[in-house]
Amino acid sequence: MTLFITHSACLEHLTPPGHPERPDRLRAIERVIEQEKFMFLLREQCPKAELEVIALCHPWEYIERIRRAVPQIGLVELDDDDTVLSAGSFEASLRAAGGAILAVDGVMAGKAKNAFVAIRPAGHHAEASTAMGFCLFNNAAIAVRHAQRRYGAERAAIVDFDAHHGNGSQQIFWSDRTVMYCSTHEMPLFPGTGSMTECGE
Repeated sequence: MTLFITHSACLEHLTPPGHPERPDRLRAIERVIEQEKFMFLLREQCPKAELEVIALCHPWEYIERIRRAVPQIGLVELDDDDTVLSAGSFEASLRAAGGAILAVDGVMAGKAKNAFVAIRPAGHHAEASTAMGFCLFNNAAIAVRHAQRRYGAERAAIVDFDAHHGNGSQQIFWSDRTVMYCSTHEMPLFPGTGSMTECGE
């Protein structure tokens, strides 16, 4: 059984017109998943992640900085137009991290064999204290820390298939021997990191 996790709040993280990371990406996944051949999926809604779990990867000061930067109306740029906040961004971020956590819970508890989490904003560029590349909180990193804390996972691997290197995931686990971060990406695309010599501390 495959667990499919999403939440409509992830559509409320708004970006400027023409921005490559926009709500339509999630709507496209939803249209495909509604096909009859996907009716077997076990469907769940993303809960909000507890801030204490997000703080396993991101300092409290950073979490509060993101929360305070969220506008009541309009958009706020965090880094040269790439990463923006709208009124719905903080809840969307909590739901995105919560979806990743729920995926861990579903698989570790034997409820599902695997999980697909359709969420936004994305996460792999978010470093411990820096939002970048459309990412606010590092959802995969948060899921790993949750698996370690809740289930005593001794080793974890993040296998990242993307055109871009997940610099945030790499930075968070750079000196952690319990987590292996592997990335396939095109060089020298954004963010310009991810050379073969970057093998951790």
